[in-house]
Amino acid sequence: MERLPVDLQYLPPDKQREPDADIRKMLVEAIMLLTATAPGRQQVRDQGAYLILRELHSWEPEPDVRTACEKLIQVLIGDEPERGMENLLEVQVPEDVEQQLQQLDCREQEQLEQEQLERELAPEPWVERATPT
Repeated sequence: MERLPVDLQYLPPDKQREPDADIRKMLVEAIMLLTATAPGRQQVRDQGAYLILRELHSWEPEPDVRTACEKLIQVLIGDEPERGMENLLEVQVPEDVEQQLQQLDCREQEQLEQEQLERELAPEPWVERATPT
């Protein structure tokens, strides 16, 4: 906890999270871009981003934002790439591997859409109501 910036260590209990899931996802993706280089990854780690992402992931109701968190966490906790591949944006990916990754992304997106549809179609949870007296 002490690795977090001071402003984040002492947030008031009534602090509200960003209500818009799209903005939350864009913020996670922006941090992901910061982790493209080895110094960027180290800086994000040093600022205690993992702790914040862990809490966001456990709270996050939107599957696509949770998935973005999981991908970023994998970059942060994973081993550093070998020498010459430190910049993740410049790594050359073989075409067959790229196609496999695209297929996995498509399946993942379909699964997220299915989960979203199931959530929308799920009946409202039963709420106990007071009976008039």
